[in-house]
Amino acid sequence: MTTRWHYKVETVKVGAMGGLKPELIEERLQALGQQGWELVNAVHATQWGPTLLFLKRPA
Repeated sequence: MTTRWHYKVETVKVGAMGGLKPELIEERLQALGQQGWELVNAVHATQWGPTLLFLKRPA
């Protein structure tokens, strides 16, 4: 039997001055990890855009 997955995309918004705070991303990832989510990929496409976190967990 194959594993089935749930997927989730989280958006980490850029601050008012255009910066990201790694500690805020880490805090969010810790909370998601406690819920069983595993980070698969993260994309930060532009300097002013958000970072997208792609996560999965077994269904």
